[in-house]
Amino acid sequence: MSAEASPSEPPRPLVRNRTDGHVIECNGEKAIIYAKTGASVSVSEDYWAVGQLISIQVASSRVVGLVYKVDLPNAQWEQGIDQSIHIHVELVGQVHTLTDGTLRFSSGIATYPHMGAIAHRIRSADLATIYTSTLTNTVSVGHLSQNADIPAMISIDSLVSRHFAVLGSTGVGKSSAVSLLLRKIVSQRPDLRVLILDPHNEFASAFPEHSISIDYTTFDLPYWLFRLEEFAEAVFRGRPTIPAEVDALRDLIPVAKERFASAEATVATSLLKKDRDYSSMTADTPAPYRIADLIKLIDERIGQLDGKPDRPTMKALRQRLQALVADPRYRFMFSAPTTMDTMRQTIGHIFRVPKNNRPICVFQLAGLPSEVVNSVASVLCRMAFDLAVSSDGRVQTLVVCEEAHRYIPADANGGFWPTRQAIARIAKEGRKYGVYLSVVTQRPGELDPTILSQCSTVFAMRLGNERDQEIIRGAITGASQSTIGFLSSIANREAIAFGEAVPTPMRMMFETIAPDQLPAAHMARTQQSVRLGDSHISLDTILMRMRQLNAAENTSNDDTSDSFESIISEPIASQRPSAFQDPARLQWRNLDAAIRKEEPPKPQPENTERFRASDLIRTFRNDKT
Repeated sequence: MSAEASPSEPPRPLVRNRTDGHVIECNGEKAIIYAKTGASVSVSEDYWAVGQLISIQVASSRVVGLVYKVDLPNAQWEQGIDQSIHIHVELVGQVHTLTDGTLRFSSGIATYPHMGAIAHRIRSADLATIYTSTLTNTVSVGHLSQNADIPAMISIDSLVSRHFAVLGSTGVGKSSAVSLLLRKIVSQRPDLRVLILDPHNEFASAFPEHSISIDYTTFDLPYWLFRLEEFAEAVFRGRPTIPAEVDALRDLIPVAKERFASAEATVATSLLKKDRDYSSMTADTPAPYRIADLIKLIDERIGQLDGKPDRPTMKALRQRLQALVADPRYRFMFSAPTTMDTMRQTIGHIFRVPKNNRPICVFQLAGLPSEVVNSVASVLCRMAFDLAVSSDGRVQTLVVCEEAHRYIPADANGGFWPTRQAIARIAKEGRKYGVYLSVVTQRPGELDPTILSQCSTVFAMRLGNERDQEIIRGAITGASQSTIGFLSSIANREAIAFGEAVPTPMRMMFETIAPDQLPAAHMARTQQSVRLGDSHISLDTILMRMRQLNAAENTSNDDTSDSFESIISEPIASQRPSAFQDPARLQWRNLDAAIRKEEPPKPQPENTERFRASDLIRTFRNDKT
């Protein structure tokens, strides 16, 4: 046929006529199928393509296999004639036909294919049976890559209660997938709260109607909620701690808490204060104290050590504390009045008690000093666990760790140990008490393998790094190991899902999210407006935000000025600039009181103990002592 005539020839129709192959080799995991392709075979050219599912007839059931390799026995292709090919498949399960005619899929294989068993492209009914989950509380998050008509179903209960991970390189749609999953979760589990540790400040725009956003300018996390190791991380600005100074903090912080309690008791009393037991208070007990009292105690110790070798150590500790309080980057720790116990408001605001139709809290970490981010993450994860335990599972929380390799790196000596410990505790024990974990990272090879192994469901998106692929390969148990070979070439928004929340490993495409619900949608709108000709740029606003992000350099040097001595005689809150006490910061402090006025109490059954935040806080403190 001439080259001139070929353009006028109609294209070959794309048909799905079934053609048969025959099993010529089989073991416990894989099989090889012999088939023909060419001019006389009236099927589509991709009938035996890699990634397709095929079925092998065995009596009244069909063994399901995944095509992972296709080759020619003689390694030579001849145009225009029929060719013999070998299709290599990995056996993934079996579809049984029950007596009533219904189909049932099992991941185990009862009867293996015999030599000559007929194989062909899987039927649509069998495909739907495989991915129509028999698990509870299922929801569609997309569709199968092989057949867009079949939804990709996952079990929300299994997804959340056994932890899950979303892994993928930058730019493959990982954050969008997380946003979609979280939307499905909060719609199916209205009892659940979600705390997102957001290092890039991108998730606030993804849930405008379901979330509150807390950033470095609008939140207070009192320093006295930090445990000793977490507070020391802030005091030493991420540098190695000095044991002698930490020991001094361990001794003096409980005394400062007792002084605060004594002064508080002389002003007023309350049921909550009567229930406190300060006799067993430690440096880790979440009870308020004044930094001014702590510094006074250090000065008293310095006076007792006059001429002794420990005196320089105490002076250095005092200077570190003074520098920490004076650094405007740490104002979120010291801006709230220390004469008030704000633990109830802080926990209620962050962990959504009550939720007020906004079960998601996006905790924006960008803008915090890098040396304190790990401490903040540690406090939040630890409080999520303690809150679930102290509430007997009434407050169930899903903690989402974006860029999780920052907090729980593979190197056991890397990261911040209390943060690693808090996240590991959620991963290992959280399911018992109702606190769950979601791990999101672009580098699973740099993530603690112990934490990743606790995630029973994994959504693996495109990963080009060989080490990252090996991590995923080790996580898949049983069949479908060959699916990992597709990780380097799958499309954006596409993923290979496997684990407890799916009936069998599946290659799927996530649903498309509306543009206004995408992560960082506000940034995308701004960039789009600039591309469309909006040339308005306020340099003053940009510089103001830059100064807020980089307000001060580390001031923990030994030559710290003695001008900070005034903090000993004045309350910490009175020294914070008035600009920091803005309405946005003060708004949530009265949230609980406003809620009590606006919302009448709901009727409770007489035989049911009513859950109160004050009871939870009291139990929380008793557990810590």
